[in-house]
Amino acid sequence: MRALALLISCLAAVGFAHNSTFDEHTEGQKYHGESLAWTPCPISPTLDGDHQLECSNLLVPMDQFNASNNGFNNEKHFNISLIRLRGKNATANGNINILLNPGGPGGSGMSLMYRWGVDISQVVGENFNLLSFDPRGVNASTPYVKCYPTPGNKTQASRNSWTGTDPYNLAESSGNWWASSIIYSQACKQTMGEHGEYINTPQTAADMNSILDAVGQEDLYYWGFSYGTILGQTYATMYPERARRVIIDGVANEFDWFTNWSDRESNDDTDKVFEGFVDECIKAGNQTCPLAQLAETKEELTEKLISTIWALREEPAPIYVNNTVSGLVGFSDVWNNAVFNALYSPLRWAPLAAALTPLVQTGNATAFFLHYMLPSTAESYNDYDEGDANDYIRYNDGVSGAALSPATPEELIPAILEASNNTIFGSQEWPGYFNRRSWAVRKTIDFVPERGVKTAHPLLILSTTYDPVCPLISARSANDAFVGSRLVEVRGYGHCSLAVPSNCVNDIVRQYFVEGVLPESNVVCGPNLPLPYFPAENSTTGATSPVHTTGQAYGCG
Repeated sequence: MRALALLISCLAAVGFAHNSTFDEHTEGQKYHGESLAWTPCPISPTLDGDHQLECSNLLVPMDQFNASNNGFNNEKHFNISLIRLRGKNATANGNINILLNPGGPGGSGMSLMYRWGVDISQVVGENFNLLSFDPRGVNASTPYVKCYPTPGNKTQASRNSWTGTDPYNLAESSGNWWASSIIYSQACKQTMGEHGEYINTPQTAADMNSILDAVGQEDLYYWGFSYGTILGQTYATMYPERARRVIIDGVANEFDWFTNWSDRESNDDTDKVFEGFVDECIKAGNQTCPLAQLAETKEELTEKLISTIWALREEPAPIYVNNTVSGLVGFSDVWNNAVFNALYSPLRWAPLAAALTPLVQTGNATAFFLHYMLPSTAESYNDYDEGDANDYIRYNDGVSGAALSPATPEELIPAILEASNNTIFGSQEWPGYFNRRSWAVRKTIDFVPERGVKTAHPLLILSTTYDPVCPLISARSANDAFVGSRLVEVRGYGHCSLAVPSNCVNDIVRQYFVEGVLPESNVVCGPNLPLPYFPAENSTTGATSPVHTTGQAYGCG
């Protein structure tokens, strides 16, 4: 699955750099039944001036499943960074913590809380604390996953890997990708050392038990998005007796994640979302979607978009504003970064259409460059450095290395094409398959998902109708795997239910957390209003979400 961090915030760009861990020896607030000391978070001790925000750290064993691997005095460990937004009524209602995971798998819970904390609190209510964390190897937790000692080393390795190849020709690039993937894998293995062998989802699931124990809570209350659904399903399978309230939202297929090297199912609805973007633009008309002036039908507009963007593979568009603002706009900048990322939320379709219109109309990519690529004005897809956590966790979890049967670049080519030919965005996944095949980090646990899992209380499963990276079919797979679970589909496009504002979904989520109430059967929820995918300027109708106002989330795995 695509390891993308695609969360754009309407808030200020706040986040924790990977070197900004907190001192676990700092004295702070302790609560009854907890072993942790909490201190005001360094960036801001409150959110919206009304909700208390506190931070802490927790040491967890390097290997949660075999203490003999942790050293004579258990000196081998991970330092997990925690962040909590306190519900106003949580103390009086049992001090229950809802754990959150934003996805990734390199997504930061610290960043999640600053971006979404207040909005999620409005959905679940003030009777709960929201507790998120940077999983082992991610962001502020240490050791932090990186495959090269410095960013400069990684940049140089990346440059070397592309020399003399056409990245859009799989046959031509396969040899170079194969060779560079071997270098990358060896760098990951050496830089992370022994700790790197224990950075995987089952270990993080066990870390969640350590977190629960540290806050004096027996049962897991959890809301996981995207890759967070892999983590949630893994936890519910390993520790079903503690899985009391588990929501998985924007669901990835756990069976593919752990036992299949191919990401094919994750692409099932990708093109349908792109088709939705074009279709809704034509319906909106050129008053609100300027691209609509360039074609009479969605088929004609699709052809113009693809032909224009594909031409950038041969000849990037030169941009010169002045001697300090210039650059090239290439195929990947437009197709893989801007267009694909916009599929995560319809709220990003209007600015994309505005930026693409002059490019398609006249070949002028200046508007696109200024909006998406100029550092001072471009939309930021992240506010922290993910390092190499996405790759590390994904390859440590799944089928990789020698366990992957294609043994040569020539043998990999047809397998890769078969795995990616169900979407017009498939080429962006090609290098990852070579990295997976060359992965050299020792696998320390083989987790196999199960069916017929009966948890302490059934799971609640959420999905949009058309999710670009975690399709509805994967949510149905989870629904089949967990006894008594219920699937709530919210009609619309986008990644995770949060992409489509729906009071229907919010009510179900709130009742589930508060009372454990599930729908009697699987249900379909509509959006609050028919969404104007291309709203008129200054219109607020449908432009905000009760959870977050951007609709962006972490890629599915």
